[in-house]
Amino acid sequence: VQLQASGGGLVQLGGSLKLSCTASEISLAGHTIGWFRQAPGKEREGISCIGTRDGTAYYSDTVKGRFAISRDNTENTVHLQMNSLKPEDTAVYYCNAQRGGVAYWGQGTLVTVSS
Repeated sequence: VQLQASGGGLVQLGGSLKLSCTASEISLAGHTIGWFRQAPGKEREGISCIGTRDGTAYYSDTVKGRFAISRDNTENTVHLQMNSLKPEDTAVYYCNAQRGGVAYWGQGTLVTVSS
């Protein structure tokens, strides 16, 4: 099982991007979905996740108030809307699906924010 993250690109300071996480072999609706990022020379950082029951979302302090995670169960997709982007948001972004102690990852999508 592999997840597919997409939507990255080059954006200017203050711009927005919307990332998408999809899967072909599992239903994302039944999994806790997390977004992580890894900047050059830094460790992977968890920035947001969304639960399976009531859609409770979590955000790290570094993105709180600027990013929003959401589910589109009809499309088997989880989105990460990123607003007010900063150069320090530059990283490869990954999505992760977890259920019952099993975790799936996809290849990342690169986000570059220019100043």
